[in-house]
Order: sequence, then C-alpha cells, then structure tokens
Amino acid sequence: MVLLSILQELPVEETVEVVEEMSILDLLFKGGYMILPILLLSLVGTYIFVERILNIKAAGKTPDNLMDEVKQLVVNGKISEAQTLCAREATPIAKMLEKGISRIGNPLRSIEASIENVGKIEVYKLEKNLSLLATISGAAPMIGFLGTVTGMIQAFMSIAQEEGAVSPKLLSSGIYEAMITTAAGLFVGIISYLAYNYLITKVGKLIHKMEYTSINFIDLLQEPQK
Repeated sequence: MVLLSILQELPVEETVEVVEEMSILDLLFKGGYMILPILLLSLVGTYIFVERILNIKAAGKTPDNLMDEVKQLVVNGKISEAQTLCAREATPIAKMLEKGISRIGNPLRSIEASIENVGKIEVYKLEKNLSLLATISGAAPMIGFLGTVTGMIQAFMSIAQEEGAVSPKLLSSGIYEAMITTAAGLFVGIISYLAYNYLITKVGKLIHKMEYTSINFIDLLQEPQK
C-alpha cells in the first residue's frame, strides 16, 4: 500500500517528458548490464534467420521439369546423362536423384536406402541452427526476467539507503529501468519464436517435396521391369 501511494503521487507529466527525451538505445541501456546478453541473442537470432531463409530458398530452387527430364533419360537408357543433369543442380532433390541414378542396377532396396541416407543428410543441413533459434526464443525472456529481478533488488537497496522521505522520482526510475530488460527479453523471444516456426514450416514443405520425388523415382525404376 505504501508503494502504491508513492506511485500515485508521482508527477505523470514530468515522467513522460523524461521518457520522451530518451532515444530507444538510451532507454535500452538504462536496463543495466543484463540487456547486453539480450542484444547479443537478438543479433545471433537475426543472423540465423537470414542465413537459414536464404539457404532454404536456394535448396528449393529445383527446376519443376527436372523429374520429367530424368524420367525421359532413364527410360531411354541414358543413365550417365541423367546423372550429369542432376549434378548441375546443387539442391537436395537433385542430390537424391543423382545418388539414386548412380545406384541403378543394384537391388531396389539398396537404391531406396542410398536415397534415404542422402535425404537425411540434406534434412540435417536444412535444420542447421534451428534448435539454437528455438533456444533463443526461450532464453531471452528468462534473461529479461532475471534482469528485472536484479534491477528491482538494486532499486530497493538504493531506496533503503535514502534518509528521510523517499523521492518518487528515485522509486519510479528504479522500477522502470528494471522492467526494461523484461520488455526487451519478451520482444526478442517472441520474434525468435515466430521466426523459428516460420522456418520449420518452410523446411517441412521442402522435406515433403523431397519424399514425393523419392517415391516417384522408385516408381520410375519399377516401370521398365514390367
């Protein structure tokens, strides 16, 4: 109740003027040293998102007619030409097809296994650092809460050292500075969480396309045997 009464006596206009005069960067650094790891996590998260989205976009640039061209060449017995065609494309689907073509003549189960192994390697590459992005989405808010707790402790320690009446300005500044880390941590955590789910969705669509192509290729190998 005492804290509430002090906050009610705080001049609102004076507080608004002080906040408006600060830039966003100045306001962030008012949060104390705990804001530094949050900023570092935001930079790491941004790098991971940009790097992954460019990588996934490049991995999905398989020509739509690649499977039709491979089918035509394989049916005509031009195995080496089909393999060369796939080697020109540095995409997961093309690599899977190239591996499958190189195994033509072996038992069908062996071909399936080799394609599946290449697919697993490519999926691992696509999902690289996504777990780190998920970690950032959870760690940033927790660091923000920790910064708020330590900031509140310091604020009340400063109040305890004051003699006489406590200045409303001292109390309010200590509290809002402590809350900055929570706001920053939540912001970084929410953005990282959305980015992680977006990338997972993109990877999932590409994996589905890889599986569909693999099934079509196996069906293609069975056709000449009929």
